[in-house]
Amino acid sequence: MSTDLAVNPRGIAVTANAAKRILSVMAQEPPGSMLRVSVAGGGCSGFQYIFDVDREKAADDLVIERDGATVLIDETSLDLLEGCTIDFVDDLIGQSFRITNPNATSSCGCGTSFAV
Repeated sequence: MSTDLAVNPRGIAVTANAAKRILSVMAQEPPGSMLRVSVAGGGCSGFQYIFDVDREKAADDLVIERDGATVLIDETSLDLLEGCTIDFVDDLIGQSFRITNPNATSSCGCGTSFAV
């Protein structure tokens, strides 16, 4: 396993690039803000990734910490995100958080929605 990933028991990894970007975004938010990653029905492939800023941890949240950045994932989304890698990319089509999800059987071209 690569040393640049912070991994938890559910196998969800946050890259150093993602942690750096999360810290940059949270610097503009109220103290104690965290990135919440969840999955909702919709998008062009059936499910879509949702990225929100949250100041509250729920009792059943999975909390991932990497380089001072905190990511929250709700219990409902865990099964669909298990084993994924959360990254931040800056390429020709723009900057964005990108999730590499081994559970997805297909995804849309922009990478924001997927099917299982």
